[in-house]
Amino acid sequence: MMTTSNNETLTIGRFAPSPTGPLHLGSLVAALGSYLMTKRCGGLWLLRMEDLDLPRVVAGVADDMLATLESLGFEWDGEIVYQSRRGDYYREIVDRLVERELVYPCGCSRTEIAQVASAPHDAALVYPGTCRNGLSAHKTARALRVRVADETVTFADLVMGASAQDLGRECGDFVIQRADGPFAYHLAVVVDDAAAGVNQVVRGADLLTSTPRQIYLQRLLGLPTPQYGHLPLVIGGNGGKLSKRENAVSLAAGRDLRREGGKLLVSALRFLGQKPPADLERGAPSEILQWGVANFDPAAVPRVSASFHL
Repeated sequence: MMTTSNNETLTIGRFAPSPTGPLHLGSLVAALGSYLMTKRCGGLWLLRMEDLDLPRVVAGVADDMLATLESLGFEWDGEIVYQSRRGDYYREIVDRLVERELVYPCGCSRTEIAQVASAPHDAALVYPGTCRNGLSAHKTARALRVRVADETVTFADLVMGASAQDLGRECGDFVIQRADGPFAYHLAVVVDDAAAGVNQVVRGADLLTSTPRQIYLQRLLGLPTPQYGHLPLVIGGNGGKLSKRENAVSLAAGRDLRREGGKLLVSALRFLGQKPPADLERGAPSEILQWGVANFDPAAVPRVSASFHL
């Protein structure tokens, strides 16, 4: 744990986009929220590219993300981490879990799980434990799953308040690696946050229900649990997702950030419940971020998703 000269814990936050498409309004909100929550405490703000899912990574997007963030005035601390270069380290962690018999091979397809699992919708399929006691004769391993204990994981979210999830009932044993090689998001994010000393994770509310799984993995591995804060999501006027054309905030997508950058940042501040002065959007991005650092009020951040108004 890193401390300051006053023997206080140094806040270390991070922004971790996936380079599968250009930065969008939702990722701008996440970047701004995590940046201000970290910098208001005088902390370090790290940048990580979550490019594990190589087939979905779009060439050139990572560089465009960096250029876009720079154009909007963001400055990160330290070197950028690329998950695609950390496979050996993830393998060491998986081997440790295998040795302790905390994971097991699973041969179930998503279709098979859906036929057995009871869930309100497809995205929330609960694994029924079919392969917990070994693969049946006709199955081939498709993934490694963490053996989940029958317990409820609770945490106090910096934005959303008290949160709890019964892992066995609401999630079930979850995947940390696919048989064809790729490591799962939950494993990589836990390992990378711990390795970087991240103690504050501020991100979109779409990941709120993933947090208990990550806390559970942290406990299995003896890693510290960061403070979590989940920000409201940007939605379209009809309550659904924005189209990519509406959503893009990127140099490559044709945004003129020299002209629009100030307005985008001020609009993002307002989306997060802040009250910047009207004339601030005419300022340079660095000036807007400085205002945000000095004036950001976490208690004002809304808990509900909403439209983004420019």
